[in-house]
Amino acid sequence: MATISAEAVPKLKSQIDELTSDPAGAPGVVFVAVNKQGETIFEHASGKVGVGKSQSMTMDNVFWIASCTKMITGIACMQLVEQGKLSLDDSDLVEKLAPELKAVQVWQDGKLVPKKKRITLRMLLSHTAGFGYAFFDERLNDWAGPVGLDEFSGSYHDYLTQPLVNQPGEVWEYGINVDWAGQLVERASGLKLNDYFLQHIFKPMGLSHITMFPTDEMKKQLAYMSSRAADGKLSLNKDGHLNRRPLYASTQQEIEATFHAGGAGCFAKPTDYTQIIAVLLNDGVHAPTGERILKKETVDLMFTNQVRV
Repeated sequence: MATISAEAVPKLKSQIDELTSDPAGAPGVVFVAVNKQGETIFEHASGKVGVGKSQSMTMDNVFWIASCTKMITGIACMQLVEQGKLSLDDSDLVEKLAPELKAVQVWQDGKLVPKKKRITLRMLLSHTAGFGYAFFDERLNDWAGPVGLDEFSGSYHDYLTQPLVNQPGEVWEYGINVDWAGQLVERASGLKLNDYFLQHIFKPMGLSHITMFPTDEMKKQLAYMSSRAADGKLSLNKDGHLNRRPLYASTQQEIEATFHAGGAGCFAKPTDYTQIIAVLLNDGVHAPTGERILKKETVDLMFTNQVRV
């Protein structure tokens, strides 16, 4: 059973405190380590909830976990692969569930050209389907033109109308690939992605502080977002939280109208998220509850380059 020696704990806490006390470091940190039994073997909260804020960071603070959501979407996809509702390499099924992925073209040299291969779920999960992110790839901004493209707007349009920037299967590129995988989960299961997460991953594990749409209690504990200038100086984001729309969605209609981003949508306490990591370390079983979330052979596959998210 993995543990951390008692002698190491003060040194680890001191290193984290040095980071949060350094103006060039981070305003606040919550650090959690678990073993595969889901036991917390080290935790420490340090610093403040935001630059210039007096409130101390605690283990109860909530963060937008952004791309850490991708791992959860990968688990959801693989659950449906186990059930035969999705398949890693069946492009016919992908195009049946998402005709948009049949029609999508590649933005190449300033024009749209046909794709040479059909997209599979395996490509989406391994970031080789051909999609990019506008904040990384100027080609998408060129395609969007003066209208622009905002992948944090919560708009279905901003996610689902983008072209590919690479031919499928040819290049690894970080992008909205896993957001599309999340759409396949929705269409294969008949559930909105956050509802799928709640019913088939979070609730079976007894997790109550991880969701795409934080409760009022979670919003009260939300950490601020900061920006670092070119000179290294930190300041609070002048426009508030980057992923703002889910924080304001309160009615069922507003929640359904907000894009459930499989690539970056979740908010969580770190202690809840690390329980999901523990499941993968424990061959798909959540040890504290005894719930099997994935088969062992599925977890083994996820730890290869074939479906890693």
